[in-house]
Amino acid sequence: MKLSLAHTLLPKLLDLIMGEIPSARVIVLLMNKMNRVVFKESREIAQSENNAINTEIIKKALDEKQPIIVNDFKTDSVLLDKGNNLKYVLCLPLIIENKPVGAIYLERKDGFGPFTRENLELVIAISKPINLILKNREEFQEIGEKSVELAKPFLGGQSKTFRYILNLIDRVKNSDAPVFISGESGTGKELVAKAIHQNGARRNGKFVVVNCGAIPEFLLESELFGHVKGAFSGAVRDKPGLIEEAEGGTFFLDEIGDLSPHLQAKLLRLLQEKEIRRIGENKPRLINVRFISATNKNIEKEIERGNFREDLYYRLKIIAVELPPLRERREDLLFFLDHFLEKYSAEMRRERAYFSPRALELLMNYSWPGNIRELQNEIQRCLVFAEEGNFIKEECLSLKINPHRECFTTSSYGFFQARAEFEKRFLNQALARWNSNRARTAEEIGLSRQGLFKLIKKHNIKVPKKSEMENGDLR
Repeated sequence: MKLSLAHTLLPKLLDLIMGEIPSARVIVLLMNKMNRVVFKESREIAQSENNAINTEIIKKALDEKQPIIVNDFKTDSVLLDKGNNLKYVLCLPLIIENKPVGAIYLERKDGFGPFTRENLELVIAISKPINLILKNREEFQEIGEKSVELAKPFLGGQSKTFRYILNLIDRVKNSDAPVFISGESGTGKELVAKAIHQNGARRNGKFVVVNCGAIPEFLLESELFGHVKGAFSGAVRDKPGLIEEAEGGTFFLDEIGDLSPHLQAKLLRLLQEKEIRRIGENKPRLINVRFISATNKNIEKEIERGNFREDLYYRLKIIAVELPPLRERREDLLFFLDHFLEKYSAEMRRERAYFSPRALELLMNYSWPGNIRELQNEIQRCLVFAEEGNFIKEECLSLKINPHRECFTTSSYGFFQARAEFEKRFLNQALARWNSNRARTAEEIGLSRQGLFKLIKKHNIKVPKKSEMENGDLR
């Protein structure tokens, strides 16, 4: 690893930070792919008896890929200062290609005031040359690999549900059995279909998509099945349908619930016979296509209403994939926020931006009825309103996410108090959802039972005893 430029420039940048933001100590850490510290440079006013730094704060900033400012260590027992008499800490993670590669860490003791928004904005500005150094290092020269990666459908997350979906995709990708994907709008149904196609045995064939609700019925039949010359007015030549275009590949029927009864009958016959007839043609054509369909409707209710054929439903639903809404995948929210911040910052040709702690809390507390698509749109909007800066404040958020029009203040950086309040609300909601069953709650939210019990005790949450639950007294 060549760090000669880092050795030359980083000390100068540290001197600049120390001169502009008086601190007891300023440290820059760089790490390799194994998360081992490979470079450390520091500046401090006076030699301290205790040179330990609060690694928990650095770890949290790197994990969340967001800056942290601590004004009060008393609000979070996990991140308490370990006897170093710290008063305030500011930590900015260094992010390259959406990967944490280091951090800038500032600390203050008695005699200094709290870190401000202006301090953080200045550190972000000074970090730009550091990011440039890191981008030019050999281990970040992954342009070819990155372009291949970006060509694949983006599916990401950390939740138990997401891991299950990935495992299911891996198991069904090489099969020819039809797949039926259900979920609310914006949950990524087409991305799942693409992932099945592009990772499976049919990846060398075409992936053809048609939205059954976007094309009028009289045109959709011709689009799907094709026609021969003279089949109807305007049919001046033979035209193969989109299903034929998918020969050897995958045909994706999006919003299958909007398909008319007439076309449902034709599709059922196609699935049964594995052959297609163009409009105006008597000769059947054998096809070799895998069908994946998707809907945001409750098809079983549509069957009850007589709007969808039950026999077609069971033909399409040999393999079922159900995508939960984003509000039920809270563990994945931070992952998506980081990914789209990186993606759209790069597309807009600007440095990677960061949310203020309060803006981040508002985003995490929002229910996201439009799911991942709404999240994408919100982040793009925030980057536009953040103007030239790399700091996204509360006032940049849309009104539905920030209904009280909160604006940035220095008190917005009560990060650990906000985090504690969020934890308490989240645990209360989770316990209510699973009827105060602590073992079930721990399993569903990804904690050990001991971890959940510690948080319940930490936040003084009252959980009804088993006898109270059995008697229906949940007060």
